[in-house]
Amino acid sequence: MTDNTPRFTEAPARKALGQHFLFDPDILRRTALAAGPVEDRTVIEVGPGPGGLTRALLNEGAAKLICVEADERFASALEAWPEAVNGRLCVYQRDARKINWASIIEESGGSTPVMIIANLPYNVGTPLLVDWLKTGDWRGEMALMFQKEVAERIVAGPGTPHYGRLAVLTHAVCEAHIALTLPPGAFRPPPKVESAVAVLTPLQPDKRFADLATLEKVSTAAFGQRRKMLRASLKALAKTRGIDATEWLEACNIDPTARAETLTQQEFRTLAETLARA
Repeated sequence: MTDNTPRFTEAPARKALGQHFLFDPDILRRTALAAGPVEDRTVIEVGPGPGGLTRALLNEGAAKLICVEADERFASALEAWPEAVNGRLCVYQRDARKINWASIIEESGGSTPVMIIANLPYNVGTPLLVDWLKTGDWRGEMALMFQKEVAERIVAGPGTPHYGRLAVLTHAVCEAHIALTLPPGAFRPPPKVESAVAVLTPLQPDKRFADLATLEKVSTAAFGQRRKMLRASLKALAKTRGIDATEWLEACNIDPTARAETLTQQEFRTLAETLARA
């Protein structure tokens, strides 16, 4: 029988690691289930800290929970949990930005597709998400807590203030929405901003865009100079392929005087496809 007794390590958050901890059982359960049932699934959690969300995921029936924690204090405490002793909880004391995810899934005996559910440290959340978006079929649903502004950038659509590179990359492979928003007071210590849980559900294989590397180049260039017309913001990127930006845009039936925030997902895909062929 699962031991449901919380074993939280009372240790101060480290600012350098972007740590802000949640302890409210209701919020933790809602976060654990935001992307759907975790029962009988393999789940990855990054930055478990004192283990509040870890406990919620185990209580909700995760078959295998892989925790990656850079802070030795919390990693050591989690390794003493009964679920770690019996192998249901696998703890890796590592920098999440340097992990080969497919390898640790195999090493821990996990099954795919893996859910990723985490209250992400603020200083690594965005690069981790971009890395996960580019991965193969081992990744399934994700429920990730970010600063609210970052979550809004992930789910944004064309013509909205938060629309940018992150939304373009996300919607190339996932559907995304914000499941819940939390005030600073929900955390210890309280951050200076609101937080939100973004839920990302993989698109069907035939709806995904495969060449995220080129899509990232196009969207980064386009949004790098948001106030400029596309013919100007894409000029340097076009030059690297020996093509003219205006001609490239016109060939894609895109107005060269338009700006990046007006382009749809399909238009960005078309730009990436034609650039890759240039």
